[in-house]
This record gives sequence, C-alpha cells and structure tokens, in this order.
Amino acid sequence: MGRKETRFGQALQVKIPSYFRCPISMDVMRSPVSLCTGVTYDRASIQRWLDSGNTTCPATMLPLPSTDLVPNLTLQRLISLWSSAYACASCSPSSAVGDAPVAGEILRDLRFSASGGDPIPPLRKLAEFLSSDEVDEFDKNNLVNAGGCASVVVSVLHGDAVSEAKEAAITVLIVILTLDSIEEGNKKITISELTSDVRRSVSALTRILRGGSSLESRIDAARVLDSILAAADAECKFRISEEELVQELIRLIGPSDEKGTAMDQRAIEAGLACMVGLSASRRIMPLMVRMGVVAAVTRVLEAESAAATVEKALRVMEAASGCAEGRASICEDGAAAAMAVVRRMVKAGKAGAEAAVAVLWRVCHRFRDRRAVDAVAAAEGVVTKLLLLMQSGCSPAARQMAADLLKIFRVSSKSCITGYDTKTTHIMPF
Repeated sequence: MGRKETRFGQALQVKIPSYFRCPISMDVMRSPVSLCTGVTYDRASIQRWLDSGNTTCPATMLPLPSTDLVPNLTLQRLISLWSSAYACASCSPSSAVGDAPVAGEILRDLRFSASGGDPIPPLRKLAEFLSSDEVDEFDKNNLVNAGGCASVVVSVLHGDAVSEAKEAAITVLIVILTLDSIEEGNKKITISELTSDVRRSVSALTRILRGGSSLESRIDAARVLDSILAAADAECKFRISEEELVQELIRLIGPSDEKGTAMDQRAIEAGLACMVGLSASRRIMPLMVRMGVVAAVTRVLEAESAAATVEKALRVMEAASGCAEGRASICEDGAAAAMAVVRRMVKAGKAGAEAAVAVLWRVCHRFRDRRAVDAVAAAEGVVTKLLLLMQSGCSPAARQMAADLLKIFRVSSKSCITGYDTKTTHIMPF
C-alpha cells in the first residue's frame, strides 16, 4: 500500500474502494477518463501510456481503434465526495489540512498573518509547498479546497499589505492557476475568489504591473489578470478597463531594458494575452487605441516572435481595426501597421492569418483608405500570401475577404513569387 493509501486508511479507517484506483498507478484517480474498451484510468497515467507509443488498453491488452479519452464524470464525482469526507474527518478545528502537518502549519501561519502578522514567509512556504514534486497531489488540492487557502491569499492581495506581500500572493495564485496537479475545480475556486471583488483584484494587479520589484512579478500579475479576464463577461471587462491598466499592459509588451532595444518574449506573451481578453469588449478599443496599442503591437510584429505571440498580436490588431480610431492609427506613418500585418500574415497559424486578412480587408476594401491600399499594394508577395490563404482551408468568411482584396491588388509580374513561375504550386502549411 502506497503512502497516499496509508494516509487515507488512517484518516477514514475504511478500505479505499478499488475502483477509485487507477489500474496503472494504483493511486486514487485525480481525473478519471475512460477508453473505448470501457476501462477507466487516471488521465495522466493513460496519457503517458499512449504517448509512449502503445496502441493497446493496458488492462485488457486489446487493440485500441480509438485513443479518445472520455471523462468519467460519475466516478470523478464519487471520488470528490469521498475526498471531501476524508478532508472533513481529518481537519481539526485549528484548520490543519488532512494528515500533512506542513500544510496545516502553513495554513495556520497564513491565517494568523491575515490578522496583522507578516504574510510573506507563509506565502513563500505555500508557493514552495504547492510547487514541490515531493508533495502529494491530494495534499495540494486539499489545501486549496478544504483548507480554503485561496480565500486567504486573495485577501492579502486585496488588503493593505506591502507590495512585496502582494507579489508573494500573486506567486501563489500563479502556481494554483497554472500547475497541472491542481484540479480544475480548485482553479475555479481561486478565480471565483478573485472575481468576488474584481475591481480590487484588478486594482492590486495594476499596481504591481506599474511598480513591481521585477519584470517577473509584473509578468505574473499579467498572467493572473488574464485568468480573471477569461472568466469575465464583456460588461465586466469594460468596467475594469482604466487608462492606467491599459498603459501598463502596453508598457509590458514594449522594450524591457533602459536602452529601449530588448523585448522580453514572456512579457509580450502575457501582455498580449490580456489585451486579447480586453478587446473582446468593443467599447474598450477606442481607449486602447488612444493609449497607443497599435504602435506597440506593430513593434511586436516587426520583431522576431514566436508564432503564438504573433497570432495574439494580429488578433489585437484585428480588434483595433474594428473601430474608426484604430483604422486611422493603422493607416498612419505610411501605413506601417498594415505593412507589418502583411509581413507576418503567413507566419502566425491559421487563426493569425485570418485575423491579418480581416485587418487588411477593413482598411483596404471596406473603408478604402488610400494610404493603406497604396502601401499594401506595393508590399512584396501580398498577392501570393492571399492566394496561399485561400488554398489553406481557411473559413469561408476569410476566403471571401481574401478574394475581395485580390480584386484590388491585381496580379502583376512584380507581385508573383518564384513559386508561381512553374506549373506546380507548392503550398506551405501554417
């Protein structure tokens, strides 16, 4: 019997139901999923089995016509109820969680600090505890769920603690929200705590974005903000979007050194993710444009960035092109933004390419801005890129927009690339 089963047996004084255990790891399943053979496994264990190249069911050794994993929600609910019973049975009035004295001590210290003590040491211990590979996943999730640590951590973020304490709280929140070992239900609990007073949460995160002690702390603040935005509706996003927040996000995706030349890819990724989330509310875009989002995103497109980053940048640019202020900004300075969109059009995956063609369609076709039309028409390979997009399996709407643009940028000998000089056209995938 493993360490986890021993602890369970001591706490509940009952035998663990055999069907709660994964047939591979023999541990209690965290995320039970079923194969087409009807056998249920823990997701992490069966995924490792399949990723190793196996094509059979581990329990029955039957060949698998399909490797789809179907969540076993009924069993997951039963395990959850059983786990909750374990937590209640093993929690003392002093709030020690389960049979893990370290977890209980951390939580007691954290709650004591909320009454006037120093929250920084217990917060750092909590982040280390949750991040450790040596700590059992059950203990981690019990601490977040039954222990209620998310509520205490968010209270530090909302309170009058010093910036260092708020940064320590943000570090814990990032661990909870990003670790695979933390259950989705516990992540939702944490998001719920953050959104219970969303203005205070966003205000605290904005302060760290502005004056965090390091770039890392500012990136973490943006990542927590992104999780909040993912759970917020358009009206909520509009209410929490203030000039200072937008300004700090724009600063985050800009140069990260004093010389103004180096750009941190993690900061850009985090900042753009928040901008994508905010741009879902159309009423926010005029403010973002006035604060300089088009110029900032153009710099990102002109720099060397990963495809996922470029895709986010193009999605923000697409949102900007949806308002008059954004289109005007895209067409300024020789339509530099439109030119940057053309250059990165086929280097950002399908979604990025479709966002790019939407930008060009709005400024060049629907609103016919002569500055953009002239600049894009002179761009090298624009016709070829539009043709590639049309042949790539894009959406019907994107295909129609590309066709509309092709009518403007008629094929000429100068706009065709070598790949079209032969009878064979080589279409490169995204």
